[in-house]
Amino acid sequence: MRLAASSPLAETRQAASLLGSCTDNGADVKPHTGWVIIKEMPNTHSFQTDDLRLLPIKDKVLAGERLNEADALVLYGTGDILAVGWLANWVRERMHGDKAYFNVNRHINPTNVCVAACRLCAFGRKKDAPGAYTMALEEAFQTAASGYTEAVTEFHIVGGLHPDLPFQYFLDLVSGLKERFPQVHMKAFTMVEVAYLAKRAKLTIRETLEKMKEAGVDSLPGGGAEIFSDRVRHIICDHKIDGDQWLDTARLAHQIGLKSNATMLYGHIENDEDRVDHLLKLRALQDETGGFQTFIPLAFHPANTPLQHLFTTTGMLDIKQIAVSRLVLDNFPHVKSYWQMMTPKIAQISLRFGADDIDGTVVEEKIYHDAGATTPQGLQRHDLVRLIKEAGREPVERDTLYRPVTRTETSFTVSV
Repeated sequence: MRLAASSPLAETRQAASLLGSCTDNGADVKPHTGWVIIKEMPNTHSFQTDDLRLLPIKDKVLAGERLNEADALVLYGTGDILAVGWLANWVRERMHGDKAYFNVNRHINPTNVCVAACRLCAFGRKKDAPGAYTMALEEAFQTAASGYTEAVTEFHIVGGLHPDLPFQYFLDLVSGLKERFPQVHMKAFTMVEVAYLAKRAKLTIRETLEKMKEAGVDSLPGGGAEIFSDRVRHIICDHKIDGDQWLDTARLAHQIGLKSNATMLYGHIENDEDRVDHLLKLRALQDETGGFQTFIPLAFHPANTPLQHLFTTTGMLDIKQIAVSRLVLDNFPHVKSYWQMMTPKIAQISLRFGADDIDGTVVEEKIYHDAGATTPQGLQRHDLVRLIKEAGREPVERDTLYRPVTRTETSFTVSV
């Protein structure tokens, strides 16, 4: 028997009535304008599930109580994705209402040369390998300019762990971009890159972060976290810093006033216990520092990697990962559905399963497309607005710090 507090039949009849009578400014709504119908349907249907294990979790969520490890494992293990989605959407709407965020950004990957040989990666190259590249500073500035319009509010800068480039190259890259594009937010260098640059420059992590901040870095992306489990990291990314070092680097960044994102790579050789461990460690650090802005689950793309024998993630797992993340990470302001990896269609659906952000325009994305991603290299602003509206959400353009961006025909302003 399916547990419900109201009649699904009554809800179906009510929805059918709305479908037959919904209007937009007095005009009949065409069938393809589904976002209007979604918007006008009351979101009052009750929680329903066949899985009795979800009932105490539902009580906790609605009471605002924190979920524990056992709760998270139940959420991963249940087949009732709609019930999990109901709970995640309830939390998402409590936090953000109907708002769904996006930004106009530009990715810059200055080099794909990397000393690591991660089995999860199709982007990195040895410096003498075919396809290896390293941008001269002027080339990097030209790349930024080629995808730049007055609309761009963020440069997202990540790359490989180059064996020869000095730390000064990266400082000059950021300061040069800041000089040329002073109004653009510099979200630059993962925790892995920071730790590697510190080692090469013979500096402490804190000193490295402070020099980056002085050069113009405004915040850090969340990449390189992968999965914190030592067992998994030894197999997929043995040459990177370990999970504790990633967390320590993020902690230091937050302590000097640099916000960051956090990621988790899922859908490879990890299990549910590894995913839960990862989420709980991020939640604990957020309790301590409050420095994380957004959590971004990253679907693994095995093509062109040493792990290409693995399957790609399913839509069910992608949606469940978004929903579980929203429920467990109760202290993270935002959960992002990264359309480049999940596809725009899954990202759109996820806006009803816990996500409140679908990232930005990007222009050119290399890392996941080298791993076989078949999504577009970039989307235009109106594409993102359409995806959000057709999900029944209210598009809110933001800057990197989630301040609303207001546009005119020739300029934009950021609400502080």
